[in-house]
Amino acid sequence: MSAHPHDNTPADGKTQARVDPKLLEILVCPLTKGPLRYDAERAELISDRAGLAYPIRDGIPIMLIDEARSLDGKPGAA
Repeated sequence: MSAHPHDNTPADGKTQARVDPKLLEILVCPLTKGPLRYDAERAELISDRAGLAYPIRDGIPIMLIDEARSLDGKPGAA
């Protein structure tokens, strides 16, 4: 049987998250209120100032500090 024609899941099983550029313009880091950059490969919004990566799940940015991943590799977000 073939894959479903409307299945947008890549062969590796990861869902490709996309962020509307207009949304990215208005979103800010909840900790620093600074700008965010989009990392498409990891499906995250990055706050370089805070050193945090906010996940994007099902196309929705999760802008909660407790859900963010620390960029320095240490456990705990903040």
